[in-house]
This record gives sequence, C-alpha cells and structure tokens, in this order.
Amino acid sequence: MKHNFPVFIKLSLMLCLCVFLTAGCKKVESPSPGAAKSADEKTLLVGLIPERNIFEQMEQYEPLADYISRKTGTKVKLKVLTRYGNIVDNFVALNLDGAFFGSFTYALAHAKLGVEPLARPEKLHGVSTYYGLIFVREDSGIRNAADMKGKTFAFVDRATTAGYLLPLAFFKDNGIRDYRAFLKEAYFTGTHEDAVYDVLNKKADIGAAKNTVYSEMAKTNGRIEEELTVLTRSPDVPENGLAVRRDLDSSMKKMLKETLLNMNNDEDGREVLKKFGAKRFIVTTDADYQSVYDYIKKIDMYFTSSGYGNGP
Repeated sequence: MKHNFPVFIKLSLMLCLCVFLTAGCKKVESPSPGAAKSADEKTLLVGLIPERNIFEQMEQYEPLADYISRKTGTKVKLKVLTRYGNIVDNFVALNLDGAFFGSFTYALAHAKLGVEPLARPEKLHGVSTYYGLIFVREDSGIRNAADMKGKTFAFVDRATTAGYLLPLAFFKDNGIRDYRAFLKEAYFTGTHEDAVYDVLNKKADIGAAKNTVYSEMAKTNGRIEEELTVLTRSPDVPENGLAVRRDLDSSMKKMLKETLLNMNNDEDGREVLKKFGAKRFIVTTDADYQSVYDYIKKIDMYFTSSGYGNGP
C-alpha cells in the first residue's frame, strides 16, 4: 500500500484534470450570445444602375448604405452594375437582394422577377419624380423631328425611360416608324452623362437623358446651358427607388422600408439624406409606375422570356 498510494494520487489528479479540461472545452465550444449574433449576421447585396460614373455613384450611395447597415444591423454592400440592359440577368447571377432601379428597369425587373418596390427619395426641392429630355446643340439648326433626318442620335440604353422610351415615343408621335432608316446613325452611350457629353462635344447631333443628371452636370459645366437646348420632355416617372426580391424575408423588407421612411426623423439620418441630395424617402408601390407602363404600351413594347422588344 505504501508504494501504490502515490500512484493512486497521481491517477486521481489526472482524472480531475481531464474532467476540468473537458468541461473547459465544452465551455469554449458553446457560442456566447455575441458570437451567435455574429454567425447570424447577413449581408444585403444592393445593385446600382450605371447612370453616372462609378465613383460618383458610390460617393452618393455609400453613406446611405452605411446608415442602413447601422440601423438594421445588417451589412449593406453595393454593386454598380455594368449596364442597364442586363440588369435582370445580373440580378439573378449576382444573387442581388435589391437594387435602386430606374423607372423602366423596375418595370422590367417587376415583370420578369416580381421585385417589390419599398421607397424612393423625395429630392430637396420636394419632387420624387424625374423626366426625360431630348436636346441638341444650339447651333445645330435642329428644332423639330423633321430636322433630325440624316442626323446622329445618342441614346443611353434600351432599358431606360429617359434615354430610350422617350425618343421612341417622340418618333412615333411625329410619324417616324423606323428611326434607324430615318437617322444617319443611332447608338447607345451607356450612361446619361455620356449622352450629354457626346452632344456637347459634337460626337452626336441629338441626345436623350434624364433631367436630374442633365441639371447636375449643368451646375458645374456652364457650356451645357450655353451651348445645348432642350426640344422636348417626357411625362414624370418615379425617381430611382429601392425594390427587393419578392422572397426576401418579410421582417427584413419591413425593417428596410421603415429605416428609409424614418431617416428624416433623426439627426444622423438627415445628414445622410443631405449628402444623398434628398429631403426624405416616401412609400412607393407598383401603381406609381403607371406612367411607365403607359409609355411601354404606347410604343408597342412587349416582354419576352429573354427580355423585351418593340416595333420594327
């Protein structure tokens, strides 16, 4: 017994140590409330249409994305899409949760994917809509549709209201059935900014773009007011608003919507709105896009399984 006692003590100590370590391991493996929250954190991927250059887009939207992230506890990541026309394909391929759609891109995504609108900004001057412009150089001699014969037209993209639907309706109203045969050339610039610059710099004779981009550019470039003249404008359509995929969690939809609608009620939110160039966000529904649907009907546009088409 004398020689076995130390061995017994050693075995007992080893057994206690194992029990202690096992209990400690279990405790480490059990997630704390904070760790569980981190594991459950989600990222919302939100797309932006390329109406201006990527740096200006991010400068405008990043403070808003950061604000939403802080208020909802869900990280909002922005993705500037390469072009308007493939927004539906990109929405699916990139697994986007939502996007700030233009009026026609919304109509297209709603028809193809069932996206649901939540809210859109009301600008500082109290307007929550925009309209399209058709413009030329003051010295071009172009004052009506007939004067455009044999000229070059700079569109923005086939999936824009201001940069494509407006010109199509304009040509139809003036009895021009096939603008391709009527014009010398028609091409797509990809952004509203580039359509304005192309006419300003005489690359194109005629251009189309949304008034908000045109006006913002005119504030920093005096040549726009001096050298360009607007021939016509479209009806008002909803400003770029946030719409989300229809299967997004309902509680997340509600939280996003309430966050946007209540931004003007707190100091931080008002500061972000100021940087965004808005007074507040307002409720937006599919019914607000009726003017866009009317435009689509007017130019005989139709949606297909692969996209959309119209006329000749």
